[in-house]
Amino acid sequence: MRIMSALVAGLACLLAVTACGGSGDDSSSGPSRPVPKVVPPGPFVGECGHVTDDEVRDRVGLGQVSRVFKNAVGCNWQAAGVGSASVTFASYRGSPIDRERAWVTTQGRPPEVISVGGRPGFAALDPSGQVCDLAVQLDDDFFEWSTSYGMYGTISGNPCDRSRALAELTVQRLG
Repeated sequence: MRIMSALVAGLACLLAVTACGGSGDDSSSGPSRPVPKVVPPGPFVGECGHVTDDEVRDRVGLGQVSRVFKNAVGCNWQAAGVGSASVTFASYRGSPIDRERAWVTTQGRPPEVISVGGRPGFAALDPSGQVCDLAVQLDDDFFEWSTSYGMYGTISGNPCDRSRALAELTVQRLG
């Protein structure tokens, strides 16, 4: 009797499982989600934008600037003292450059369209002439060099010119 009960139970389970199957036609199941966009990463910008500490010191003219931060996506160099000059490099994979353009605009730095090594981007100088964010598009990625003369601004000239010099090195050395 137990065998017969087990066979009946097994047959009932089998029928229940096969009854749940569809005809294979999924067209009536409603709207489907769009396939996510998959793109290959843009060119490799290297650690710290392929730029050395000495090149940062030379191109930006900050004297004894030291690298104080480095991770997989960025680096930061600073001169000594609170409120001192600084330079930052950041790489953004799969992130829209227009989001960064919108952010600098909200910070009172109107972006100007530029080209670095044939690559489009923008440079955004704050009204005081002390801070510049310069971003360059690389396919679906972008990188940014930001130069700040600090609270005391003892360095003369346009910080965007200095950020551009670093961006040109990065573009020349793309991997």
